[in-house]
Amino acid sequence: MEKFERIMCIEDDPDILLILDFSLRRMGGFSLCLCTGGKEALEKVEDFRPQLVLLDVMMPEMSGPQTLGKLRELPTIRGVPIVFMTAKAMQSEVEELLVYGATGIIVKPFDPVALPDNLRIYWEHGRGPRV
Repeated sequence: MEKFERIMCIEDDPDILLILDFSLRRMGGFSLCLCTGGKEALEKVEDFRPQLVLLDVMMPEMSGPQTLGKLRELPTIRGVPIVFMTAKAMQSEVEELLVYGATGIIVKPFDPVALPDNLRIYWEHGRGPRV
């Protein structure tokens, strides 16, 4: 079975990127590709080949849902779980985000200690072809 090692994090807030780096790289032992927006992620995704994408919803230039749509057009991302990060946690907002094809939602502020295990769960249960 393939080992879960590579996560692409797409987040425009530098402070949250620092927390993600600490949580996922140092505590979780993952290899990370940190991107500050959707455009940068689209430039790096083919070379990095993430096994999971953690994607901020509200970003300038290209929103999380727009980025998800562009990523899903790429053959290398077809079966890769994409998990949104958002501060909006109302049930209707969460359901709307899942309609875009996200595997799940991580609500900000998140627990940096629990995040690696939470993403492992999404990876285990969220892989497979997406239509």
